[in-house]
Amino acid sequence: MNLMDSLYLPHVKQTRARLETEAVMRTLLSPDIAPLLLERFLIEWSARGAYMTEPVDGWIRGAGERSIALGAVKLGQALVTHARHEAGHHLMTIDDARGLARRWNARHVPQLDADALVAQAPTEAMRQYRQVHDEVITSDLPLGQAAIEYEVGHLAVALVPRILDNVKHVLGQETLERLTFLTEHAEVDVGHTALNERMLTEVLRANPEAGPRLAAYGARGLDCYLRFLADCLSASRESLHALSAAA
Repeated sequence: MNLMDSLYLPHVKQTRARLETEAVMRTLLSPDIAPLLLERFLIEWSARGAYMTEPVDGWIRGAGERSIALGAVKLGQALVTHARHEAGHHLMTIDDARGLARRWNARHVPQLDADALVAQAPTEAMRQYRQVHDEVITSDLPLGQAAIEYEVGHLAVALVPRILDNVKHVLGQETLERLTFLTEHAEVDVGHTALNERMLTEVLRANPEAGPRLAAYGARGLDCYLRFLADCLSASRESLHALSAAA
């Protein structure tokens, strides 16, 4: 049994189990989901995703710089290098939201303003997602940042491909091709997850008692992201009620 299996994963097991049990996940993975609801959800997820994604490169770089300051030079430098690959990814989510909204507006009223959706106030889950990142970066365990990314990356690797398969089944290839951010990250996060696992293993090798704390940060990040998805689904349902009222 490796260090992650023995010292980390037991402490995130309960939160990870929610990937299969949460109502939002069951809805998104259901082949019987209403096409309008799924399409509207994808717009909301893409638009609100900019808030969740824009700070990522800064978070990773900050964790790296903090790690270097605390003496973990090799790990810190690896994080600083990795941060460069994440810069500007939020622009992909905005482009996706605009493309999806244009397709929606060609068929429905009232029409959607993608930029207004991007600019809308964050939900509590979204604010807490940023908060946990900021908290861990300034702590004495900045590699907790890797734990957060590890858990959210696990969601991307384990569930996003299944969601995309359902998008293709329910909405077709044309909609799937507009989801450039999700499609890319379902692929590249495999590598990112492996990188984060290696970093966490290095921390655990030097400091085995850090396992529960690292896992707690990862679980908090994943919890926030699951609640964020539920917020997107709730907003989508509310929007469809308005659409029905206007019909």
